[in-house]
Amino acid sequence: MWSFSNISKFIDNWLRATFNPIWTMVIEMVIAGVCVIGLFAILGLVLVIMERKVSAWMQIRLGPNRVGPKGMLQSLADTVKLLVKEGMTPAGADKFLFNLAPFIAMMVAMLLMAPIAFAKDFQMWDLNIGVLYVSAVSSIMVISILIAGWASNNKYSLMGAMRSGAQIVSYELSAGLSILSIVVLSGSLNLNDIIQSQADGWWIFKGHIPVIIAFIIFIIAVTAETNRAPFDLAEAESELTAGFHTEYSGMKFALFFLAEYVNVFIVCAIGATLFLGGWMPFHIGHWQGFNHVMDYIPSSIWFFGKTFFLIFLIMWFRWTFPRLRIDQLLNLEWRYLLPISMFNILLVTLMAILGWHF
Repeated sequence: MWSFSNISKFIDNWLRATFNPIWTMVIEMVIAGVCVIGLFAILGLVLVIMERKVSAWMQIRLGPNRVGPKGMLQSLADTVKLLVKEGMTPAGADKFLFNLAPFIAMMVAMLLMAPIAFAKDFQMWDLNIGVLYVSAVSSIMVISILIAGWASNNKYSLMGAMRSGAQIVSYELSAGLSILSIVVLSGSLNLNDIIQSQADGWWIFKGHIPVIIAFIIFIIAVTAETNRAPFDLAEAESELTAGFHTEYSGMKFALFFLAEYVNVFIVCAIGATLFLGGWMPFHIGHWQGFNHVMDYIPSSIWFFGKTFFLIFLIMWFRWTFPRLRIDQLLNLEWRYLLPISMFNILLVTLMAILGWHF
């Protein structure tokens, strides 16, 4: 299978031959940072137009169709509007924290990109505790939302932030248990090891019904963690104006807006890695001929195809289900998803011990 290792090794060897080790490390980090920022910009443009087109398709209408061919440049026009729009800071706000909150949201998103394998041999940081790292860093996102709600000096913002805090902390439990199911089956916290464990079949197929249950719970939980409808109570327009980012405008609002879509991409990339094999092609056991044909498709195509399929599912939820009340949202987690997840992890553990998976 074709990989990016030759390109990354060539760049690394050239830098080591040209600069000393310290400067080589600094330049490589700068290159990685620029690539991540570029990916953020592209994801923002692509996912916004995708959201609008998916919603239009769900509602049997055209969606954006004026700016660019078939409205494909509408996201670019929205970006220009946000860039030139004046950023306002409320008079009673804590200015330092108010301005800091959107940057924390973006920094967390950038940190979460590090252990994700976008293709074969194409990863910024091959961390041996990648799953634990992702779970730990993603929990910091709630801090930016709480800071934004409190620093805005607005009751709607504060209420939205408190809702988001309760929501994210609650649903992290079910998401974590779903992730733990794959860790138990693969026997590793390293994302590359988890991908390699799916060389003869993705876990969603090899793991039988318990892994399918874990996958469904994972998708529901990460939808809630990213404050996406029908779990968007942190920014419920009908109740809280715009929730925790009511007072934000201009570029600071754009950072929160971009962070939401980037986080959707990240959780879907994690889901694709854990349950759908990441960049690993679709292999069936020892069917060598079929598996060899699948290997001709580039690994990056497999990864982004699976990730965008999960993104489509999350967008589908938004335009299908009505928004839950806060009591319904918390009941769903504490009375249903968490008990099911706890029982399911016991089934997965038993299945792993007895070797009942394929």
